[in-house]
Amino acid sequence: MRTSPSVRRSFVLLLALAIATGTAAFARQPQQGQPFKPEVGQGGKDVVWVPTPQALVDKMLDMADVTAQDVVMDLGSGDGITVISAAKRGARAIGIEYNPDMVELSKQNAEKAGVADKATFMKADLFETDLGQATVITMFLLPQINMKLRPTILNLKPGTRVVSNSFTMEDWVADETATVTEGCQTWCTALLWIVPAKVEGRWQTAGGELTFVQTFQQVSGTLQKDGTSAAITDGRLRGTALSMTIDGAQYAGRVDGDTITGTVTTSGKTVPWTAKRAGG
Repeated sequence: MRTSPSVRRSFVLLLALAIATGTAAFARQPQQGQPFKPEVGQGGKDVVWVPTPQALVDKMLDMADVTAQDVVMDLGSGDGITVISAAKRGARAIGIEYNPDMVELSKQNAEKAGVADKATFMKADLFETDLGQATVITMFLLPQINMKLRPTILNLKPGTRVVSNSFTMEDWVADETATVTEGCQTWCTALLWIVPAKVEGRWQTAGGELTFVQTFQQVSGTLQKDGTSAAITDGRLRGTALSMTIDGAQYAGRVDGDTITGTVTTSGKTVPWTAKRAGG
């Protein structure tokens, strides 16, 4: 049975309380000599452990279009389910987990799944880990942790895909949101962000000067030429891909550092266009 919003809110508060107090109130310590067995709600450095349903793991990886060309980093990898699932798709997958018992359990699970050659688990602090090698980041963390990570994520290579189980990054609105209705009873929503290129500022084009105002993947601003100004509408970045409309003309471009190249379509005619960052 799906949990009600009030139950979900109470559980979030419970998770936050566990973090704030640094306690592991729900965890039973394994007796000496017995194999480690994780329990829902056991304490960790930043969050308590709650498993992600396989159906949602699959949805998260689908939304991020994970392939064998990707490097997937799962932040707070727990029992390794997301890392192992990504490795089964051929990706090089890395789990960042602070609990050494969970790291060892994940390694054993990867061995059993036959993907130990592609699945790596590190006992590490996610705030001290270099995320730069990742093309995809997955996470099931609380909103305040997401927000603490957000500046680092926004400085990753444009086009990096980030998928979260259930929790947002506040005013950085997700590019895509999906809810799984089969094979999942709780924590069934996946949110995808694609790290946008940085375009804020002035750009020179053959058709005048563009001034971009950027709010995450949303772009507004103006095109100025010969003393006239036209507003940018429907401006959006999807990684390095830029689309916008100016005076009815449809612009599409690819951002590469200080250069944008693409096409502009007006009245059914398409021609190339280029922009150079002012001072770049």
